[in-house]
Amino acid sequence: MAEGRRPERVAEAVLRELSGLLVRDLRDPRLRGITLTGVKMDDDLRHGRVYFSHLEGSVRAPDAVAGFRSASGFIRREIGKSLGLRYTPELDFEFDPTLERAARIDALLKQSAPKA
Repeated sequence: MAEGRRPERVAEAVLRELSGLLVRDLRDPRLRGITLTGVKMDDDLRHGRVYFSHLEGSVRAPDAVAGFRSASGFIRREIGKSLGLRYTPELDFEFDPTLERAARIDALLKQSAPKA
């Protein structure tokens, strides 16, 4: 049972550290307007998937992924230093469309609501 919790704890630590890097150290203009929404780690902690949203939506997602890829060496090094894991995880970055979907559903619900 403890084995299943460790990837979750490491994912939270990676999210916290990456959020700090995004605010403090990453100056790439492609990463402006990014909000990290979650991290999922594999059970062996060698690979993780970072989910993000963008203020401008999915239109800017490919640029943001390119910005993350460009900074991936720096990100891995800093996460490795701060977390002290045996292996620094390889991170993939993926756009999370959840916020866009929620906004679209909200707009549809407002449209279909009867006017009082």
